[in-house]
Amino acid sequence: MRATGEQFELSRSQDGGQSRAIITELAAALRVLEVDGEALTETYPDTTLPPFGNGIVLSPWPNRIRDGRWMLHGSPQQLALTEPDRGNAIHGLLRSTPYRVTEREGHAIALAATIYPQKGYPFVVDTSVRYELVGDGITVTHRFLNRSDAAAPVAVGAHPFLRVGDAPIEELTLTVDASTLFEVDERMNPIREVPVDGTDYDLRAGRRVGELQLDVAFGAVSTDDDAIAHHRLTAPDGRYTELWQGPEFGWVQAFTARDYPRPDGAGLAVAIEPMTAPPDAFNSGDGVRWLEPDESWEAAWGIRRGVRG
Repeated sequence: MRATGEQFELSRSQDGGQSRAIITELAAALRVLEVDGEALTETYPDTTLPPFGNGIVLSPWPNRIRDGRWMLHGSPQQLALTEPDRGNAIHGLLRSTPYRVTEREGHAIALAATIYPQKGYPFVVDTSVRYELVGDGITVTHRFLNRSDAAAPVAVGAHPFLRVGDAPIEELTLTVDASTLFEVDERMNPIREVPVDGTDYDLRAGRRVGELQLDVAFGAVSTDDDAIAHHRLTAPDGRYTELWQGPEFGWVQAFTARDYPRPDGAGLAVAIEPMTAPPDAFNSGDGVRWLEPDESWEAAWGIRRGVRG
């Protein structure tokens, strides 16, 4: 039984590279990404659900909403508590939703899902995600269209676990180019945003993954001249896997799982999660895009392979 529905395989030969990906029907997850036979992401069997949400789309909010509660023009809203052990609503409303294919090519696919009015979210929003292979990786574009009669709040994130081929995860160096982090309470909800300077979570110069224990949201991401932010896992031999995020993605979460399931036994894995809004954004308002009726919006990120010069 395929626990994540139909599996959509993509392939492309471009710029001397051969790239391959598998996208799932359930949650439009990126289940496999390889370039020239080297894995850029962690994978899992098609007979299991994505461990730790690996590769899924997080919408209409990423991360958590404290108590699942937020205010809509003075009216309290109560979302389902999808993280019951901590009493929060986590990672949006599409985690268990099958997507439908709207575009299909050998190297690209677009999948769509509609968010309908439900407990704590009284809106109709069409969402889609397009995966396009390029020679050194993949580009991912999210699109939204508000079909409601009133403005609707949206944000989006993704949950890829990265790797650098067969390089041991413990020996990789993680670089997160962000200068603030969110301190959290015992339920992982944000208390305050503080500079990373002088903390164990200053990853701008890179730190060895084996030394890290992370479930941290970062803000104030640094960008290049094209307003693109770059984060990396780098192997000792100079190979790296990079996650880039476009200007709509102002935040990023770094997460280490020490019991990620693999055929040879559970082990360490690293997620770098681009987000257009920080934790508890429906309450803070930070990063939330309010789409007017019939207004659309898109945001892009991607993963690529490289070698340090």
